[in-house]
Parts: sequence; structure tokens; C-alpha cells
Amino acid sequence: MATLKEKRTCGQRCEDFGRFVWNPDHGTFMGRTPVRWVYISLYYVAFYVVMTALFALAIYVLMYTLDPYAPDYQDRLPSPGVMVWPDVYNEEDLELVYNTSEKRSWTRMSRCLKDFLGPYNDTLQEHCHTMHKCTPGHYNLQASFDAPGHTKWSCPFLQSMLGECSGLDDPSFGYNGTNPCVIIKMNRIINFLPNNGTDTPPYVNCTTLEGHENVAGMTFFPINGTFDLSYFPYYGKKAQPSYMNPLVAVKFHLVGQRSAKIQCRVVARNIAYQNFYDPYEGKVVFKIEATS
Repeated sequence: MATLKEKRTCGQRCEDFGRFVWNPDHGTFMGRTPVRWVYISLYYVAFYVVMTALFALAIYVLMYTLDPYAPDYQDRLPSPGVMVWPDVYNEEDLELVYNTSEKRSWTRMSRCLKDFLGPYNDTLQEHCHTMHKCTPGHYNLQASFDAPGHTKWSCPFLQSMLGECSGLDDPSFGYNGTNPCVIIKMNRIINFLPNNGTDTPPYVNCTTLEGHENVAGMTFFPINGTFDLSYFPYYGKKAQPSYMNPLVAVKFHLVGQRSAKIQCRVVARNIAYQNFYDPYEGKVVFKIEATS
């Protein structure tokens, strides 16, 4: 018959734990003598010092080989994306739907454009770019960092250049009626030169995909809806901290049912727009509708 284990009391368990923490017979603290604790502590200190040094060295070498002004790899961005403002999205599509007789509805659209154009204020832009003269129609190529703070110069884009869609004369941007404005922006790609270095600037071309009879016409600002070449190339946020994207505004003249599906494409020889996997590459499609 097996001998039953003697059941130990709480006091005996505490006594055993106390002897584990400090054993006077063997002079050990938690199973090791003080000398061995010193040895093992020195080992782990040396181990983590070496690991920290190796990690710091790896980070240093990585940062030393990186260019702080441009990413090493840009092969996934062959063409810029295109966006439209007001940026009002539903679950799937971009829809600019507003009610001309409901102030809260169309004010939401105009406020979105007003906020977006805030940094493009003429006074602000002229103040930031007083020391550099840009040449319209020519690339703003810069081999050195001649601007203050070891940066490069940027060309100003003024809010007033958007004409009737600037919001300066009409704060509603046409959304209190049937002549709404939209603003097209081409996303930034470092060192990108549209048209592969030719002298033809990229421009916005908008076509009506659905509801042709509801669009009486379109007006582009600046003239012909062009992105002037002086805004290219873009050298990066650190190199051009004051850079602002050039914009194109389109004023639609809606009639009939005042509803249409529009595609606005940036036309340039080296800007693709038929990428099935990226519907915003080179173009943007949206619905615009004015109800009452």
C-alpha cells in the first residue's frame, strides 16, 4: 500500500520558501551564491550591451545609406493619382449631390472647397515665394539646394488663378444654383516630369459618361485646364516644404434633370488612365447632381 504524502501546513510552506530565498546552510540567495549572481548579472549586462550596439549600428548604416530627400524605390508609382474636391464619398462611388433650395446641403459643398483652398490664399502664397521667380511653361529644374534652410524653391499657386471657381467672388462656388465647381488635383510623385520632358503641359479633359443632355457646358480654370510645367518636378516634402499642388477647376453648367456622371482625366503622354486595379490612376470618375 502506497504511503500517503504528508500534507504540509501553510507555515511549513512559508518556511520552505524562506529557505529558498535565503539558505544559511549553503549561503545561497534564490538558489545561487552572491558570487554566481554577480557572474550571471555581468553576463546579461554584456549580452544586452552587445545586442544594443549591434542594433544601433544596423540603424546607423541604414539611415546613412538612405536619401532623406527622396525614397529609394518608386517603381509602384508610374503615374499620379487624381482626386476631386469636394471629396464626398458614399460606400462605393464619389457623388456630389446637393439641394439648391436647402442651404445646409449646398453649404457643406462650398465649405469643403473653402477649407481646401485655405493654404492657396494669394497673400499667403506670395509671402512664401517672394524670393523666387518661376518661368511659366518651363520645368522648375534645380540641381542644388539654394533656398533657405537647405531646401529648393517652389512656384506659388494662387487661389485667384481658379477664376470663377476660386470662391473669391462667389463664396458658394456655384452650389447655390446649377453651376457648381469642382477642383481637380494631381497627386505628387517625386521627380516626375509629365509628358516625358516635352514642352506640352498636362491638362484636364472632362467627359460626360452618363447624362450628356444634362450638361450644357464646362469651363476650365486656369485657361484650358492646364497644369503649368513650372510646378514640376516635385522634389519631396523635405526639399520643398512650401510646395503646393497645382490645381484645375471645372465649372459645370447643368440643365434638364441636372444629373450626370463625369470622368476627368489628366492628359499627358506618360500618365496612364486605364489601370483596372487603380481606378484613380490618371483619372477620377464622379457623379454630380443638383436637386431642388
